[in-house]
Amino acid sequence: MVSSPTASAHDAGLAALAELLAGPVVPAARGLLGCRLSADGVTVRITEVEAYAGTAGDPASHAHRGRTPRNAVMFGPAGHAYVYFTYGMHWCVNVVTGPDGEASAVLLRAGEVVDGLDVARARRAAARRDVDLARGPARLCAALGIDRATYGADLLGDGPVRLRPVDVPVPDCAVAAGPRVGVTGAHDMPWRFWIAADPTVSAYRRHVPRRRS
Repeated sequence: MVSSPTASAHDAGLAALAELLAGPVVPAARGLLGCRLSADGVTVRITEVEAYAGTAGDPASHAHRGRTPRNAVMFGPAGHAYVYFTYGMHWCVNVVTGPDGEASAVLLRAGEVVDGLDVARARRAAARRDVDLARGPARLCAALGIDRATYGADLLGDGPVRLRPVDVPVPDCAVAAGPRVGVTGAHDMPWRFWIAADPTVSAYRRHVPRRRS
């Protein structure tokens, strides 16, 4: 059977995305802008990301001190999901990048719900506006229904959680970069990337250490 042009373009796009994710984390983070993440009836267009380089001089990374049961998936292969629980109440999802054995990942910070809007609204009933449904990493996971079960999932396969490439890359003139949000180390590394002026991008907050009483 001869594959259709659409199928061939789809396969080529996935292959290009896989190659991007297998490379350095910063270009991978930039390249994820505009990609689609689908899960449980909802699809989100990614509008904001953060890069984390693992053990390579990035004290803000969960893998900075080496491999643990929690961060093991960060060490490869690329294209899999690193999901973690934070503040005792929220899930966050990352896309693993880089070669096997070298921990790095991209945190998906925000997105626009482009399919399954009613499902996302039901999951995020507290959201007053549709632009707030996936505006922030915890909200993004809630809108998509992502939790611990997604840990280690192959996002480039045909499983229940799927990452798909952007049809038209976001142009450089539409991309902004700046410090990551709320990290306790490497505060000023400009490894957060977002689509400029997009209303779904989350607010920037620098980490402020607590004062001892």
